[in-house]
Amino acid sequence: MEKGDYEKANTYFRQIIESNLPISPEMPYYFAVTLYELGQYDNSLNFVRRYIQINGRDAEKYEEAKELERKLQEPMKAIMACEFCNNQGYRIQACPTCEGKKQISQACGLCKGRGMVGCNRCFGKGLLTKRNVFNLVEYHECDKCNGEGKHICPTCDGLLNVVSACRTCQGQGMVQTEEICNHQPSPRHMSNAFEKIKALHAEMD
Repeated sequence: MEKGDYEKANTYFRQIIESNLPISPEMPYYFAVTLYELGQYDNSLNFVRRYIQINGRDAEKYEEAKELERKLQEPMKAIMACEFCNNQGYRIQACPTCEGKKQISQACGLCKGRGMVGCNRCFGKGLLTKRNVFNLVEYHECDKCNGEGKHICPTCDGLLNVVSACRTCQGQGMVQTEEICNHQPSPRHMSNAFEKIKALHAEMD
């Protein structure tokens, strides 16, 4: 941190946290400063608040922590108002799997794309058993699967695929990237906007 190498400091801090070893009471504050310098404002706010909560007004860096908390207000407002990033400040993009459509034809989650599922009445055996009046076991063909031990998947009707919420983006249409958002449209966003303007002019012509 003293050398201004916050990337390396971030790596060391995370290694310390993952080690589960005892840490200095001031460590969350210094980690919050490091995250602030790296533009990870949401994480920085979480750690500075944790520092204040744990150590209270008697904390060695209490005033500095409160000042950092105040400094974080503006960037957090920008994050919340931005349409190009999530609430943590990471840029989002259209899901590469469904291309932002939220739904996609994909392998059925019940039969795993096989079209058939094991019969839940005979447990895949194809036979049912019952005792007769003489207490003897009788075997009967399962009437649900016709003795096959399996039947057509009720979810996809044997078609193997279903149109459902995209599993990559959980039906959101967008996924988070590892890029810290600058709250400006990327060239791709600008290109999309240009295409929309062209389409509008074409309709007017």
